[in-house]
Amino acid sequence: MTDAQSFYGRWARVYDWVANAPGVASWRDRTVDSLALAPGDTVVEMGCGTGANVPALRERVGPSGQVVGVDVTREMLDRARERPARSGGAVHYVQADAARPPIREADAVLATFVAGIFEAPEAAVDAWCDSVGPGGRVALLNFQRSPSALAAPLNLAFEGFVRLSAPGTRLSRRSHASAFERRVRAARERLTERTVARRYETMAGGFVGLLSGTVR
Repeated sequence: MTDAQSFYGRWARVYDWVANAPGVASWRDRTVDSLALAPGDTVVEMGCGTGANVPALRERVGPSGQVVGVDVTREMLDRARERPARSGGAVHYVQADAARPPIREADAVLATFVAGIFEAPEAAVDAWCDSVGPGGRVALLNFQRSPSALAAPLNLAFEGFVRLSAPGTRLSRRSHASAFERRVRAARERLTERTVARRYETMAGGFVGLLSGTVR
């Protein structure tokens, strides 16, 4: 079992509560909208966790489309499968490493709050772009420090947040937040290289950033 599987397996219930906390749904809706999904599309969520995004994705692809959720942690997928069924496309959950997804020929890929945990985020983004091919949409949603001067006190708490929310960080002597941000930045830079028609926006006072684009 990997560190990520052990970490998220222990915290699946808490993660599910946080993922569905008030206010978070609006971030997810804007992220799903950035994929410009159409009825009949196939969309893959890399690192789907407990499936918080699935209802919005199903609604966008309609009854003729399908949603595939990929996650390495069985406990996360178990909770995702427990979600009440709603109208929309079919849903399939796959236990696999989101950095090496066994998925091809999708119309869009979504990755929320996962880019910062990969040792090689550039390779993960490449795999996601390859999963959709030219013309497909990819969106990355990530936490970050806020650039707003008014957010300085909350930025001090960012280090603690990263320590608690990402596997393997508590034992490192390096700045956890800095390492996390480097990975997120690397993922965004690679998505920028691989896409056109990009859009970047921030939410939650700048603490959440969304980058989306169409694969070349």
